Amino acid sequence: MIHATREGGPASGDGRHGQDAQPVDLAREVADYTARFAPDGGYRRPGRADRTAVARAVGLLVDGHRTEAERILSGRDFTVRTILDRVSGHHYAEVADRTDEAVTPRGWGRVYVDLDRTPRFSIQIPHPVFDKNTEQVGVRVLRDSPGGVLVIAGAHRRAGVGNSADVAHRRDTVFYAICAELVRRGMPGLQLHGFAASTAPGYDAVASTGAGSAARSDARRLADALGNHGFHVCRAWAEKCPVEGSTNMEGRAADAADVPFLHVELAPGVRLESPAADRAATAMSEITHRWATAPAATRSAPTG
Repeated sequence: MIHATREGGPASGDGRHGQDAQPVDLAREVADYTARFAPDGGYRRPGRADRTAVARAVGLLVDGHRTEAERILSGRDFTVRTILDRVSGHHYAEVADRTDEAVTPRGWGRVYVDLDRTPRFSIQIPHPVFDKNTEQVGVRVLRDSPGGVLVIAGAHRRAGVGNSADVAHRRDTVFYAICAELVRRGMPGLQLHGFAASTAPGYDAVASTGAGSAARSDARRLADALGNHGFHVCRAWAEKCPVEGSTNMEGRAADAADVPFLHVELAPGVRLESPAADRAATAMSEITHRWATAPAATRSAPTG
């Protein structure tokens, strides 16, 4: 597949691309990153200035202003490097927290931004490890769909004090700030979760639009695509489903901006069995491909 170069983006302006990219297996990189996540792992609640700065910098990176993004991120102890995923052949900018390797990491997350196509949508992983293998399903979708931004939470859901690391249900996190920044650019989001088999017996997936309805047509297409790949789907807009995601904070931010948001819950048999996970990712990629090729939504200026 031939990918168009981003206008004004890292491939054509102030960023590093091509021969400077470090070849990696993205799935292995993500697995190594999340391997340390545990309920008693490190998490430090970020201040407003930290959340705002990191989110603004990710927005600048998405817009192709890498030099300024790197300057801001460095001031918040984040790094940016260009990687080449050996499996997909795609280039990504990796935004990583320098404290990830510390004895007590602060757990503010990681982001992968497509450098080969203008980013048009996000894939959100709020509960890596806790919702086991959702991070790997997210990598599969990113690989299948040029133009994506993968946002991964930086700690186990039960790390930190109380529910402070439960980024799907709080607004005072770096994860939420980044997703909200992408929403301000009109970028739809696909958020992946996992449920226990006993939570929704007989279902392989629960598809919903969270608190809003802007993604209703996309949700129908997604449910149909999952069904065509052999999965039994509970459609939250048409029937009563568990774990519908109506209290999801990233979904509420998208609803307030009338931006499409899909909340997808996957059963263990879908997330943990590689052939099933591949089929589910292929189905979800049908929607992200639509988002990647749709006319760009009007994007707001980055927050100051």
